[in-house]
Amino acid sequence: MKSNKVEEVISLNGQFDETGPYVLRNLLTGIPLSIEGARDEVQINCVELLDHNLYVGTSSSELLHFVRIPCDPDVNVGSPSYILASRLPPEFHDVPNETRPGVQQILLLPSVNKACILCNSTVTFYSLPELSPAFGTTQIRQCSWIGGVDLNINPKEGSSDGKPPSVTILASLSKKIRVIRISETPRGLRSIDFSGSVISVRRDSYACVADTRSYALIDVDRLLKIPLFPISSLDVSQPEKGNVSQEILEEQKACVPKIISSAQVEAAESQLTQKNAQSTNLDVTLQKSVGKKSPHSSVDDNFHEDPQNSFCRETTLNTPTASQSKPSLIKNISPSLLPSQLLTILNQDKPSHASTPSIFLKPHIVSPTPQEFLLVTGTSPSDPGVGMFVNLEGDPTRSTLGFERYPDDIVVDGRGVKVGKSQAMASSDDEGFLLASMIRHTDKISRGIEIQRWDIDADEANKDKFWLEVPTTSRDNSSLGLRLVIDSEVLHFSDVVEKLRLYRFRPNGHKPRMGISNPYLNTSDLQTGDSSSNISMKIPIIKECDTVLEEWELKRIEEEGQLANRLAGSRSQIVVWSGDNIWWAVRNPLVLRLDARLPEITSISSLNKQANPSINRSLLIDIIMSLSGREAKTEADYISLGYIRQKAGLLLFLNSAFALDYKPTKAEYKIAAEALIQGGLDPRVLLATIPYLRDEIIETKKGIWICNGIKNIVENFIADFGSINADEISKYFTSDQTLYFLKDYLTDWRKKKGFGSISNEKEVFSTVDACLLAVLLKLDVLTSPETHEENSVQEELYRLVDHGVDCFERAVKLLESYNRLYALSRLYQSRNMNEKVLSTWQRIIDGELDEGGEFTDSVKKFQAYLIKSQDKSLILRYGGWLASHSPKLGVQVFDEEKSHVKFENDQVIEILRNRAPDAVKEYLELLVFQRRLTKYIDELISQYLKTILQKLNNSNDISLKLEQSYQNYRALRPPKPSYRQFIVENLIEEDWWACRIKLLQLLSGNQGTPSTYDTHEILVQIAPFAEQLVPEIIILNGRRSNHEEAIRLLSHSLGDYDTAINYCLSEGSSIYYPNADATINDEIPSQEKQAGLFRILLLEFLKIEDLSDRVEQTSNLLERFGGWLDVEHVLELIPDTWSVDIISGFLKIALKRIVSERNESMVVKALSAAENLKIDAEISEKLKIKKGLIET
Repeated sequence: MKSNKVEEVISLNGQFDETGPYVLRNLLTGIPLSIEGARDEVQINCVELLDHNLYVGTSSSELLHFVRIPCDPDVNVGSPSYILASRLPPEFHDVPNETRPGVQQILLLPSVNKACILCNSTVTFYSLPELSPAFGTTQIRQCSWIGGVDLNINPKEGSSDGKPPSVTILASLSKKIRVIRISETPRGLRSIDFSGSVISVRRDSYACVADTRSYALIDVDRLLKIPLFPISSLDVSQPEKGNVSQEILEEQKACVPKIISSAQVEAAESQLTQKNAQSTNLDVTLQKSVGKKSPHSSVDDNFHEDPQNSFCRETTLNTPTASQSKPSLIKNISPSLLPSQLLTILNQDKPSHASTPSIFLKPHIVSPTPQEFLLVTGTSPSDPGVGMFVNLEGDPTRSTLGFERYPDDIVVDGRGVKVGKSQAMASSDDEGFLLASMIRHTDKISRGIEIQRWDIDADEANKDKFWLEVPTTSRDNSSLGLRLVIDSEVLHFSDVVEKLRLYRFRPNGHKPRMGISNPYLNTSDLQTGDSSSNISMKIPIIKECDTVLEEWELKRIEEEGQLANRLAGSRSQIVVWSGDNIWWAVRNPLVLRLDARLPEITSISSLNKQANPSINRSLLIDIIMSLSGREAKTEADYISLGYIRQKAGLLLFLNSAFALDYKPTKAEYKIAAEALIQGGLDPRVLLATIPYLRDEIIETKKGIWICNGIKNIVENFIADFGSINADEISKYFTSDQTLYFLKDYLTDWRKKKGFGSISNEKEVFSTVDACLLAVLLKLDVLTSPETHEENSVQEELYRLVDHGVDCFERAVKLLESYNRLYALSRLYQSRNMNEKVLSTWQRIIDGELDEGGEFTDSVKKFQAYLIKSQDKSLILRYGGWLASHSPKLGVQVFDEEKSHVKFENDQVIEILRNRAPDAVKEYLELLVFQRRLTKYIDELISQYLKTILQKLNNSNDISLKLEQSYQNYRALRPPKPSYRQFIVENLIEEDWWACRIKLLQLLSGNQGTPSTYDTHEILVQIAPFAEQLVPEIIILNGRRSNHEEAIRLLSHSLGDYDTAINYCLSEGSSIYYPNADATINDEIPSQEKQAGLFRILLLEFLKIEDLSDRVEQTSNLLERFGGWLDVEHVLELIPDTWSVDIISGFLKIALKRIVSERNESMVVKALSAAENLKIDAEISEKLKIKKGLIET
């Protein structure tokens, strides 16, 4: 009988899904419970599994033994089958008027290779695995329970001390609990006086037991009992005892149950009639089975009492009264019976006294940890139940658990999360679950398993209860069984393989994958057993997109298949049965459990069919947030959590991107981005869903490998784009929200650069950079130029290009296509490509379109960049261009005081003559005025003259402006500034005017060294413009010592009287200074020369046309510099018509000078006479000494 996959289970809300922690998977279906064919009254009572041997006990007192046959190793797919090896009717003692529940328990003891079968209250022993009789005809009669194996010991481990292996078990008899050691022979160790026990669970020497009314703890070694609490809280017959330890005395009499031979059984049965052949209990028909007769008789010493424990002490136990009054019923109570059946049995001989009727509930005991027992109490089978934890001393240890109804059976699975351990840090294997089978009455009667956590807070656990419904069978009245078997098996989920297995994703070749099947697992069958033994790794020739795959890809497919199948297994020890079917209750793989919660969005069409997209968005966000901070402890959990985060994040993005009638919040997009990044989804996969970014994806020959579940979604969406208008797609993916999501998502991905965990790092980040650049460019187009946010799109764009991108060539093309030349130049700067930077800036300065418009003050930046450069050829090339574009800034590139590269001045001048003629003048000015190189003065003067004369030749307006400036100056009334100061203050913003001012400075010779220019040549050049260039002619005449003409022009053509005076003082060497701090390095002329010049100036002043100016300037000259003039000569020149007052100042000075001179002469004479007398006296003294006589 081949096990088939159960496709769906039902959750608490009645919807078909697999979101719960457990699912049902077929173990065996269509079991032949009866040799006579299908009989509805025959049911499964118990199931056990060991070493691929399946044992099934039925209500017809038969034990079915199935052996697993593995699948054919030559077949790629398939699952094992079970065949019926034997149908054994266990021996039992038939008691008249008693029901026959059939095989009640199967207790396997693998360490001693024995099986204990409880059938119709009789325990018989068999050898494993073939179930051959053991220990002769030894039996234990009137037994209601066999078990109590120490759960602290691995049942499959043998003795470690070299002794023969042995197992100690507990057998519940009508008035006692028998402690038996099973080894080579069974040996009774002791009897414990505890009446009516129906279940026992043991940890070391501590056993938690129950009768039909209450629970108790027993120390089987020290013979102590701690009464606990009643099973039913309505059982008023139970006295208040607390958890006070009580001593249990063993019986003084022999405690070994009577050993009955098969001959005695046959004699007893011959007296029975066929009455009571069938008895009905709660509408369940149980077939009466007679045990097989044995020709061998048993002897009393087959079941030995340990000599050291042969004594028994009598004591009165506080056991329930009802249990003492109905021993015949107690021995037939089996945990396999439903609570209603148990209640019917117990009520058959109910006392008639007028009191509250007792409520009998089936006791449940499990031990989730070595220090705890979990017990279930309630009020009635239809009311909720309560699970209570007690330790080995009977004290409560945890908060209680709740059941929707009182359970039929319970099983604990998982070792549980330790106290203080975070749920996020716990692996799925750590999680402790409690499974409880029950029948619920809601809208309809449903049979299933309620699942909850037992290892976490009860309030939290109650929030996360799950309902696993058992599939309906043809036997609606069949019981529902639940058990933890000895052996576990690994069940493989093909859905896990189909979702997690990596396939190659081709973003630019998005044909649906055709002809590809899982070469390891059949998608319709489930694998049972270890994958290593059942899966043949034969790889067929696979064609994808009509292309035969290469050898390396076939090998990769094989490796991915092996990994996926290794992750697809889930181990289980829990079996569930109903009717003639047995299932595994297996942990639902994390990936399937979470994936079932995700909305079914596989394409654009499915997205458009959503009734309420916001619900799906909320659901996706809830799932993503529930995984926040959750860490994987196993490889399977790591891959599963990554897959769910990838899928949830991808679906949330697509759901939001296609929501034209809804504006997703920034928080939603952030959640999606974090899920995608934490899930480790290759960003190229999401980018493949963006039409305008798909072509930016870069992949190597190895390709992009992603989980098949993700691949299918992406390929379906891409395929759907073909049926959608391009403008509509553009609306979806170029909205502000989508673009900002992509910006943040790709920016976060860039932060992962350098992480060793990123496979295909070069291709991934080249794609990320290219797409991020494209997104930023699109966003920048949509961003208002007036927007100046701190973290603006433009700033992010510049940060991206400044820090360098991995897709350099593609970035260049993108920036060029968007006409973002300045951003392109910054990209070149990130690579130190100076020549490209300058050429791009040159394009901007030359007027080529730059959409950003960010390159302000471009020429100065160009100049500064060149100045910092150390590449001589680059400076020569672009410095010449800059000089032609902006001569003033361009020549500074060649200034040795600023540039890092030194050039010969003559070399620079030659370069500028060839490439930027207009910049020659600027460079010569730099040399002459800043670096004081006078050797270039003549050439600079020539440049100035060329500029000025060209202007005068080409424009009459220039001549008029100059003549007008003279007239305006002459019209000024004294005191007035010098003409140079006047033209500086009234500057004309034209180049030729500035050149003229500098020409006057150069002609005046104020550069620190004498000028050597050719005055004659210059005079010849400017002669045609003598009336327009008056100051120039004045300076040149002064240089040629033609002082009369120079003074004449100053006095009459210009009317610059102060400058005329200065001319006389300096003999015309320097009359136009550039500023007040200028120095005159020429020698001061002698007073005689100055006097001569002043005489000429006096004559010119006397010729001034304006009388008032003539009188004023002449008077001022005579008063200030009359000392340089002869009084007589002046008086001869002064017109007789002039009043004496006009020259009074001169006359006063002259008379003072005459008087001063006469007085000085008298003083000189007197001093001379005194000096003569002194000398005469000195001579006389000398003569006297020599006694000589001199005649006078």
